[in-house]
Amino acid sequence: MAIKLIALDIDGTLLNEKDELTQETIDAVTQATQANIKVVLCTGRPLTGAHSYLKQLGLDAQDDSYVITFNGSLAQSTNGNVLIRHTLNFADYIDLEALSRKIGVHFHCETDQYIYTANKNLSPYTIGESYVVRLPVRYREVEEMTASMSISEGMMIDEPAIIDRIEQENLIPTAIKDRFQVVRSEPYFLEFMNRNASKGNALNELSKQLQLTPAEVMAVGDQGNDLTMIEYAGLGVAMGNAIPEIKASANEITLSNTENGVAAAIRKFALNL
Repeated sequence: MAIKLIALDIDGTLLNEKDELTQETIDAVTQATQANIKVVLCTGRPLTGAHSYLKQLGLDAQDDSYVITFNGSLAQSTNGNVLIRHTLNFADYIDLEALSRKIGVHFHCETDQYIYTANKNLSPYTIGESYVVRLPVRYREVEEMTASMSISEGMMIDEPAIIDRIEQENLIPTAIKDRFQVVRSEPYFLEFMNRNASKGNALNELSKQLQLTPAEVMAVGDQGNDLTMIEYAGLGVAMGNAIPEIKASANEITLSNTENGVAAAIRKFALNL
């Protein structure tokens, strides 16, 4: 069956090792959209962090172009209209923030407007995240947070060795793992989302709204947070630089992000060139 929607992770997939979009990748995406194939960026970033790439691809500010953000917490049109929302509530924030203090790791949460942290000594990774996703950081004591906030995700964000220790010593209680969607999207990120939030679930819900079947969907990714969409898609494609778990679950493996792997995948598997 012909591919009608291509879901693309951004970091480590769409972008090269310099975090840039190459002209070859832009041209391949353009070829796909000209062939009436929907191209949907699926990312852990908010819309603000994806906007510059959507603009370069000619997909920004459109009512009929879509983006999945915050690892599936939101699916929205590229002009900002929210179609699907699976977010955290205030009680979720309180419990995750308390757990982070107990196990000794930096923590912040993200809304569609700000990054909030109660850590006076900011993690450098929080600062880096702020720059990458184009969200300003707000220091707030726990008691200053309000129950009306719509929190897209919580993040334990620290040195990779600290995140390694959390996983190796099983410091995340089973009750928390059962309650939240937990993914390690980068060596220094451990993300906690609504149990219904995942790239695969959001892609499934969006596809249904667009009246598409999994067989008409291709997904391309490289990290653990891409696994659910690789498994959902009729054609799951792992980047050459993907982690072993992604390669094992994918139907096909393309070139790495240093070799324009997305462009190669689009042309070979979606456009049959």
